[in-house]
Amino acid sequence: MRYLLVLAGLFWISTLSCNTATDRDAAASQVKVIDNTDRAFSEMSKNKGMKAAFLHYIDSAGVLLRPGNYPIVGKDARQYLQNSNDSSFTLTWEPSYAEVGASGDLGFTYGIYTLNTKDTLIRGTYVSIWKKQADGNWKFVLDTGNPGLGKEK
Repeated sequence: MRYLLVLAGLFWISTLSCNTATDRDAAASQVKVIDNTDRAFSEMSKNKGMKAAFLHYIDSAGVLLRPGNYPIVGKDARQYLQNSNDSSFTLTWEPSYAEVGASGDLGFTYGIYTLNTKDTLIRGTYVSIWKKQADGNWKFVLDTGNPGLGKEK
């Protein structure tokens, strides 16, 4: 009987570790998806404008952290984006790193952004936190950036 309990316990532990490994594998496969999503987000910003891209990729409860503002949340964030004028600049970025949690439904990207105006180039860093939607697509739930990068080392 004792031997049977030990075998049952080992089987149960191996089942848990397989599920955990499966969860990790699924999350790892989502890293590429979230990286590609962030790249598509930047490409849309380049081709259709920052406003269109941000409105497309923001979650309904998304938060924008912007200089000189308190956190801008949900409907207010959408309104803030609607009111923005992106006709005088182009905003693009390149993710340097992406990660997805073991659950596979939350992740983040960070990297370098470039803001191009007619006669100025501003570079900085950014981070976006992403949430997997019910339809399998990813939308950001938080976006922020810091200007002021000097020349690349």
